[in-house]
Amino acid sequence: MNAAAFVLLATMIALYVILDGYDLGVGAVSPFVARTGEQRAAAMASIGPFWNGNEVWLIAAGGVLFALFPRAYASAFSGFYLPFTVVLWLLMFRGIAMELRNHFTSELWRAFWDVAFTGASALLAVLFGVALGNLVRGLPLDAHGYFLGRFAFLLNPYALGVGLFALVALAQHGLAFLALRTDGELAARSARLLSRLWWGVLLLYSLTTLASLLLPSGAAARNPMQLAPIAVLSLFALGGVHWFTRVGKPGAAFAASAIFLASLVLAAAATMYPYLLPAFPAGSGGIAITDAGPGPGALGMTLALTLPGLAAVVLYALFVIRRMQKSS
Repeated sequence: MNAAAFVLLATMIALYVILDGYDLGVGAVSPFVARTGEQRAAAMASIGPFWNGNEVWLIAAGGVLFALFPRAYASAFSGFYLPFTVVLWLLMFRGIAMELRNHFTSELWRAFWDVAFTGASALLAVLFGVALGNLVRGLPLDAHGYFLGRFAFLLNPYALGVGLFALVALAQHGLAFLALRTDGELAARSARLLSRLWWGVLLLYSLTTLASLLLPSGAAARNPMQLAPIAVLSLFALGGVHWFTRVGKPGAAFAASAIFLASLVLAAAATMYPYLLPAFPAGSGGIAITDAGPGPGALGMTLALTLPGLAAVVLYALFVIRRMQKSS
């Protein structure tokens, strides 16, 4: 039962990364592909119907973590309180930028919100990557599971490297989305930049994978061969992004990018398992899935109540996508 709850949580996080990842990526790369005010408006409009629905997955994942693993939820917020607060402000600032940009015709007004939109999107991608890097590396926890370190501890070289990798991976995802959802010069420029950025993604993927294997904790260190199938999937998906972009199939390139991101979340989950919050230094335990959840009866009841809510989120997402396909 605990393993099923862990898989459910990892699946929801993967869906959030895939869905909100492309609109974060669009925000991060828009200054490099959208040269005119009309193109910037088109880039923002391409994600306009989806971004708020995509963020529902983040809220839902937080709710599932609270419901299924309350101890891990409490410990995570004790350690990531300041980063979570920054993330909340960036999410709000990004939404405000999208809503207010076109309220006035002033070029200075629009330029300000364009910069705000890009900066918030890029910083969110980096912060999410830093958080994931720290979860894989481990956190200094006391006997009760509360965070003992300081904010500076979270800004370690490994986590910052994962943050940079997250930024370029989501930027690639955003470019694939722009190449799919827009047309004309904006789509062509997005495809060209995607082909060039791909090499940076490949380099950072290789460096991050090597650094993860050298970490003295998690499945990557205990048994790296069990992660080999996930690594093969990642490489095939990443290769598919490059190939489909070259042959002019943006839909397939976007799908390959989505699979690539999902494989990264799967690799992180496999590295952490059976811990939700591995402890630092390595070998000092952590909060495992068997310790973080309620009793079997309560966990089963919580799962029974969570799944209908998850189904409602899925139906909402499919409804929005189908409506937009009809109107496009």
